Amino acid sequence: MTTDTPPLTPDGTPPGPQRRQVFQGRVIDVGVETVRLPNGQTADLEIVRHPGGAAAVALDGDDRVCLLRQFRHAGDGWLWELPAGKLEPGEDPFTTARRELIEEAGVEAATWQPLGRMRSSPGVFTEIIYLYLGRDLTALPHAHEGDEVIEIHWLPFDQALAWCLDGTIEDAKTLIGLFRAAALLGRAPARTWTPRREGDAD
Repeated sequence: MTTDTPPLTPDGTPPGPQRRQVFQGRVIDVGVETVRLPNGQTADLEIVRHPGGAAAVALDGDDRVCLLRQFRHAGDGWLWELPAGKLEPGEDPFTTARRELIEEAGVEAATWQPLGRMRSSPGVFTEIIYLYLGRDLTALPHAHEGDEVIEIHWLPFDQALAWCLDGTIEDAKTLIGLFRAAALLGRAPARTWTPRREGDAD
């Protein structure tokens, strides 16, 4: 919903957003924010604030990438994902990626390269996910939490890229992370592919 514009602040800039909190959870903060738009209008926007996260593309010496098959209630079942997690208070994204790779995949990487960042759903969601490529891996014990239902899989990198194209992998951070890793490594996915049809089995 848009309304008439509020007056500018004394220095000629739009006023900051006014916010009404609707829900505060363990991870997200939901509110309605009244903001001044670049076109001069104001709008009441439903915004979900999130601390952000980090994800790791872990590639081993046999050219296999770690993918987690994880049960996601909000995703209607099992999804293929990169090891990832949310930023803890005061934690930088690289520390999060390194920690989550150990906890979820049971490996530690000695060599890291950044793959940029992505926004999950910027129309309503403030989450930013930072992506990294990790190599030169060492096995360590994993530490899954009680509410995490996870299978750890190591797949040929080319197969993972094919799954990105045919729709087997649906998770956005995983798609972007794998494609950016492929670009960094000079690896192109297959040019011919057939997208999965609605209703195909996982």
